[in-house]
Amino acid sequence: MSIEIGEVEAVIRYRVKSMRGEPLGAAELDWHGIVGDRRLALRRLDDHSGFPWLSASKLPELILFAPLLRGSPLEQDLPTHVRTPEGDELAVFGQELAADVGRRLGSPVQMMHLRQGIFDEAGISVITAATVSEIGKLAELPPDLRRFRPNIVIRSLRSVPFEEDEWVGGALSFGEGAGAASIAVTMRDERCSMVNFDPDSARPAAAILKAIVQVKNNKAGVYGTITRCGRLTVGQTVFFEPHLHRVVRV
Repeated sequence: MSIEIGEVEAVIRYRVKSMRGEPLGAAELDWHGIVGDRRLALRRLDDHSGFPWLSASKLPELILFAPLLRGSPLEQDLPTHVRTPEGDELAVFGQELAADVGRRLGSPVQMMHLRQGIFDEAGISVITAATVSEIGKLAELPPDLRRFRPNIVIRSLRSVPFEEDEWVGGALSFGEGAGAASIAVTMRDERCSMVNFDPDSARPAAAILKAIVQVKNNKAGVYGTITRCGRLTVGQTVFFEPHLHRVVRV
């Protein structure tokens, strides 16, 4: 049986992996996450591992780069340009952008397009506003959801920090009716150093990750797998359906 747990406070898309996010009033959820989310990533050309994608853990400045749409999208809501921290607008697949990022990193990179997206663990990430607020209090820093790079932020009726842990093994649906978008909540989100970087300056603040480690064994928020495609909108009612045999590990 589904129960109402809150509403969608924010929907955020990240057109290029580890670059600045884009708040949306509404978005389409398909089998590979929000349409246009993380469909592009910079590949480190000298990295021959199974996961060569550049992230802010390697180059914190990357979160200051902002994907832009200038004119018609290249394909499936792909950005056409990227604004650098200095304000230059460079073509997303151009040599200038690759050279700029490569110079900062100290090794060559290439922009890549993967139609199914480039994700660390799963195609959709969710966190509650209460969890973001609590971590800010624990770290004695202003709460900033941008540090956590979620796709969906939920303002829950209970407003209990880390309520998301209770959802693992269950399902979330967004809006009412048989056609509502839905995800299976598969696992808790294990955090890395990215939460430490100030979204406006890229300066680190170790207190954020330290707080998460101390209170929740380095986990905050959850990942999900899409079980029904549909539309996400800010203000949409969120429902939770528990699984009778789920086990939450803390």
